[in-house]
Amino acid sequence: MKKMISTTLATLTLVAALASCGNNANTSGAKESETGSSDAKTSDVSTSSATDVFKVGAIGPLTGPAAAYGISVKQGAQIAIDEINAAGGVTVGDKTYSFEMIFEDDEATEDKAIQAYNTVMDKGINVLMGAVTSGSSIAIADLTKADGIMQLTPSASAENAIKNDNAFRICFSDPEQGVAMADYMIDTLGKTKVAVIYNNADEYSTGLGQAFEEEVAAKGGTVVTSEAFATGDMDFSSQLTKIKGTDAEIIYIPAYYQDATYITKQAKEMGITLPFIGSDGWDGVLGTVTDTTTVEGAIFSAPFSASVEDDHVKTFVDAYKKAYSDAVPDQFAADGYDSIYTFKAAMEKASSIESADLIAAMTEITVNGLTGDNITFDASGAAKKEVRYVKITDGAYAYA
Repeated sequence: MKKMISTTLATLTLVAALASCGNNANTSGAKESETGSSDAKTSDVSTSSATDVFKVGAIGPLTGPAAAYGISVKQGAQIAIDEINAAGGVTVGDKTYSFEMIFEDDEATEDKAIQAYNTVMDKGINVLMGAVTSGSSIAIADLTKADGIMQLTPSASAENAIKNDNAFRICFSDPEQGVAMADYMIDTLGKTKVAVIYNNADEYSTGLGQAFEEEVAAKGGTVVTSEAFATGDMDFSSQLTKIKGTDAEIIYIPAYYQDATYITKQAKEMGITLPFIGSDGWDGVLGTVTDTTTVEGAIFSAPFSASVEDDHVKTFVDAYKKAYSDAVPDQFAADGYDSIYTFKAAMEKASSIESADLIAAMTEITVNGLTGDNITFDASGAAKKEVRYVKITDGAYAYA
């Protein structure tokens, strides 16, 4: 028995030694490729010269009614990760890192968001991209603060999503969008009498609606009626009937594309021909309407359009289509893409991957992204960039 144990231990020692040699050989090869010619690099992520892994935890809806948002964010972020890794990764001090994303489904619910956050944290992430929706982001805000991890949401626009000093966002805030759309409606479209339909059970919708209505009043316009609905409602005949009886010139719907689909369809069936304006939650509505004429001419605030003539956008759109069966990326995909490049910029500025250093670097970086040129971040965690507007024309999106 003693001889058997001795022989086994010797064998294990030899195996460990060989394994160690193998690891040293791989590391040496990786370091050598860092100093080699650029001709040796290919677009294959597996050939990235990075020797360490920077883990991006991400949470958002991959199933459920808001799944389109989470899927787009995930896919857009992956395009950026593939680009960065193929180019050799991110150099931080004397190390080079490749990106790896760990994405968990939160179904856009608060309890699932907490579960998803705990799951990605258990996997040793370096930063958190998420959550995708406002409710989920608010649900985990204090948890990320307690853990001291840098949090960057691509698309949670509620104010409280970035209430703590470790949290930032790429997208516009609800008040920014609401105020900007009120200004656009009055100053550009020349409309002063507006009806509002909003979800009174959703912080995103109520935040937008409140900011919009306050700005309309401040500019001398009139909200002729403000009609509420609840999450999950599919019958909007009552709200639309009230609006039809007013002298409204336009209808503002600060809500998600599912709600906009139902409302615009029923408005057409009721003979309402007023134009529609909306928030960035409208992005994706062309994928859910059965008749695009119900949303023809509608304008909503959005930071990105795949149809714009721009080399950066075209490169992204082409890569996205190639990767995802010719799918056209929306603004949420662009938000995910810009989020990854924001992490890269913070790592390079901080010369560190520690969350405290990355957080401190955020107010010192500038990101030339898909959703804005020269994006910066203020002390509140908000991205500073110009609000853009998308108009649906001939069944397609285009910048207004």
